[in-house]
Amino acid sequence: MQQTRSQVINRDGLYELDAGPEVLDSPRYNTDIAPTRTAERTWRSLHIAALWVGMAICVPTYTLGGVLTAYFGLSVGEALLTILLANVIVLIPLTLNAFPGTKYGIPFPVVLRSSFGILGSNVPCLIRAVVACGWFGIQTLFGGLAISLLLGTLFEGWRALGGLGEVLGFMIFWALNLWVVLRGAESIKWLETLAAPLLLAVAIGLLAWAMPHMSVGELLAQPANRPEGDGVAPYFMAGLTAMVGFWATLSLNIPDFSRYARSQKDQIIGQVVGLPLTMFLFASLGVVMTAASASLVGETISDPVTLIGRIDSPFWVGVAMVLIVIATLSTNTAANIVSPTNDFQNIAPKLIGRTKAVLLTGLIGLGLMSHELLKKAGLIVSDVSLESVYSNWLLGYSSLLGPIAGIMVVDYFLVRRQRLELPDLYRDGGSYPAVNWAGFIAFGVPVTLTLIALTTGWLSWFYSYGWFTGSLLGGALYYACSGLTRSTPALAAKPVA
Repeated sequence: MQQTRSQVINRDGLYELDAGPEVLDSPRYNTDIAPTRTAERTWRSLHIAALWVGMAICVPTYTLGGVLTAYFGLSVGEALLTILLANVIVLIPLTLNAFPGTKYGIPFPVVLRSSFGILGSNVPCLIRAVVACGWFGIQTLFGGLAISLLLGTLFEGWRALGGLGEVLGFMIFWALNLWVVLRGAESIKWLETLAAPLLLAVAIGLLAWAMPHMSVGELLAQPANRPEGDGVAPYFMAGLTAMVGFWATLSLNIPDFSRYARSQKDQIIGQVVGLPLTMFLFASLGVVMTAASASLVGETISDPVTLIGRIDSPFWVGVAMVLIVIATLSTNTAANIVSPTNDFQNIAPKLIGRTKAVLLTGLIGLGLMSHELLKKAGLIVSDVSLESVYSNWLLGYSSLLGPIAGIMVVDYFLVRRQRLELPDLYRDGGSYPAVNWAGFIAFGVPVTLTLIALTTGWLSWFYSYGWFTGSLLGGALYYACSGLTRSTPALAAKPVA
């Protein structure tokens, strides 16, 4: 007898959807964003920890210590403490927002359908997707540079290409990223598991190379770069907010990965073990290497790819570049392609499958970096630097994501009480409205205040502490707005049988 309605099956606390025609035929459903079956949830805590090692060991992490000392007025010791504390703090939204992904097997866009509505979820999804595409382009530039340096050690003619070689390296690395993601979640899992020990090995090797050329005691004793007599608190809080914002994106779309976890215990242990310590140690390595670079190569260099490229040994440059390519690939595929791939599918799941969504992500990332690529190829001359894009646009844009994180946590734990109606998340006219105005009000108010602070200088503290103020205000407003209509079908979640 043909099944006429969807059924939700509880398998030891993990829920699985046996979809019926009303879901399978819905325009809000396709197999890529459908709930994972329990048999597909194979990621142990080791795999999730390896995921974070693979994502955290990357060029931007390496440069964090220098950013905090140069731009936020912190000493080296204060900067490293800020990085460690920020990543302990960001574990809170990461682990909480991972819960619905693990319990119900649903990705980030589908989780958002509960708090923003079936169609309304596309707004925060696209905001997250554009940020990811920008980061994808920047990381691909670093990976392309590593490929160009690697090929330059092997072929004299490639070295003569100069900037054009970097553009070709970008395109090679760009295609490699897309290929890995098109192969699916299992390929990402094994890439991260393979990359983690290799990346730790190269970090230890770099540290061993640098230590004879510097004194850690002298480095820690260097005074902070801020006006004499100023207290540390405002500088520390501004730096802490920026460092929390570093993973603000992943604190939203962590369900894209936790939907493959075997249990809540696995996702929690994996994240606690994998994230804070890795971020702290690799950022510390960046501080040490930058400080030692003057002795190593004759000038201060904060970019590890450029620094390693200055080593007078083609063999070791080649080995290091291979490892940097693996490092950047593991970061880029997981952190910057998986999320927009799911986000773009959420717009029209029947029309946009995974292949189209991955290609769309790649094309947008390529478009966002086109200016930098044209400069490298010598086709245009411009004073706009990659650093200005990195520091001004992407980091500022990411600060707007705090309210979404707060809304997601409050919706799942306080409003829905960890109960979602799985079939209704994939169809129109069910328990969830097309647009949930409570979510948009809770998102719009802190975003408006942030924009006012940016354009007028009024309420500047709201922007300075943007992730904290945005997530707390967004969560509180969502709870209050939901309470006004909590008894109506549009906001009340049904218990799952």
